[in-house]
Amino acid sequence: MTTEAVRIADQLHRSYAGPTWHGASLSELLAGVAEAQASRRPIDGLHNIWELALHITAWLRIARDRLSAESVRIIAPEEGWPPVAGTWVEALAELDRDVPALEAALRLLPDERLNRRAPAAEPQSCCGLLHGAVQHNLYHAGQIALWKK
Repeated sequence: MTTEAVRIADQLHRSYAGPTWHGASLSELLAGVAEAQASRRPIDGLHNIWELALHITAWLRIARDRLSAESVRIIAPEEGWPPVAGTWVEALAELDRDVPALEAALRLLPDERLNRRAPAAEPQSCCGLLHGAVQHNLYHAGQIALWKK
């Protein structure tokens, strides 16, 4: 029997690794992006591919933390948009670790937990949080696809 949490984990996996219905997955879009391309800012004032990858990773980690948190913790802006540091290869490796980590947490999550409030400043259920994480991946994947062109 497949639980709703397992179905969400599958959608998270597909948003990152595919196969997807809409087009290229996040990892497919990031494959072959060189550090120079990742750090290029196509339009002044907008985030580049590297910043988007770090942001996606940060929010996957925040979502995972919220699943096990007991109380609300306000997320500082720099937590959601960490500064570029290290190398592009390290940023990709971190994303590649955090997607499966959230998937694993989801596969262990009992469905009755999905309807409970997620410990966050904004009121939402764990189900809303997790579907939001999938949608967030896809939203930024679209931006990355545009920046690659």
